[in-house]
Formats: sequence, C-alpha cells, structure tokens
Amino acid sequence: MGHREDLLEGAKRCLVEKGFVRTTARDIVKASGTNLASIGYHYGSKDALLAEAYVALVGDLSAAFDSGEAGVSDTEPGSVERYRESWAGIIGTMRAPGSIWHLSMEIVAMGDQLPAVRDHLAREQRDAARSLVALFMGGRDEDIPDKTLDTLGKFYVTLMTGVIAQWTFDPENAPDADELTEGLRQVIEAARQA
Repeated sequence: MGHREDLLEGAKRCLVEKGFVRTTARDIVKASGTNLASIGYHYGSKDALLAEAYVALVGDLSAAFDSGEAGVSDTEPGSVERYRESWAGIIGTMRAPGSIWHLSMEIVAMGDQLPAVRDHLAREQRDAARSLVALFMGGRDEDIPDKTLDTLGKFYVTLMTGVIAQWTFDPENAPDADELTEGLRQVIEAARQA
C-alpha cells in the first residue's frame, strides 16, 4: 500500500476508536505509519480524510449487504419480505460490537465543529439513497433515476437515520426488522382503506 491507502486505513481505525471530534491528525499519522504532510498532499485536510474514511467504512458494510450476507438475494425485490430481510441485515450491523453507525449521530450532533466533514457527508447522501433503493428494491445503483432518488431514496435515508438514532441512544428498545415490517404492513393496510 502507498501513503494514500495507509492514511485511509489509519483514519478508519481512528474513527472506530475515537470518533470524528477526538481524532487528531497526529492520531492518524501514528495509526498509518505515515507523516503529517501526507494528509494534506493526498486528501487536502484531516477532515476530508475522515469523511472519506467514514464513507469507506459504510461502503464496507454495504458490500456485505450487496453480496447477500443479509439474505436479500433470495427475496423478491420491492417485496415486504425484502424489506424485512434488508432491515435485518442493517440492524445486524448495528448490534455488532464496534458498530460504526454511532459516527453518523456524532456528525448530526457535532457537525458545526466539523463543517468540512458534515458538508462532504451531506453530498454523499445521494449515493447512500441510491444504494438503499437498490438494496430494498433491487437493480443496480447506477440505473436508479433521479426522480426515484428524490422520493423513495429520501424516504429510505430518513428511515435509516431514524433507525441509527434509535440504536445509538436506546438499543434495548430500538426496533428490530420484524417491528419495522409490521409497521410497514400497517401503513399499507391504512393506505388501502383510505
């Protein structure tokens, strides 16, 4: 690996151990075995590097869902079963020791202290929406039209943010996949009766 990759891996480790606010450039350098100048050269700033590291951590989790570890590959895209299986996979990562999802809440709460990280991650939300639509509805990320991203994509990002918040603040009472699916069934039933 080169310095760029070493920095990214070191930043990922620091995020998991310390979070955004407590991670310093020196922490990243120590974890990566590089030097301070490498951060600016390869990423422009520590905050830009941390944002990229967070996106990479989330991408690692998304790859697990895409490869079928969440069980969604065997369910009909767009089905209630797919909805349940997708949430089961996502929530499984929230239950895992060392879950990185709490970092999302750190940005929500501390974003004003890290405006470059917040702004970078805000731009990444569209890609997150694209990935979530593909996860729940099937298909390839790149084939999802903008109109779908502006409706269904925002819907899934909003649900995801809420689930992350609940699992961060009150894991004992946070929803599981069955509860989320039953809630969806009730919404569908109410819409049919309207």
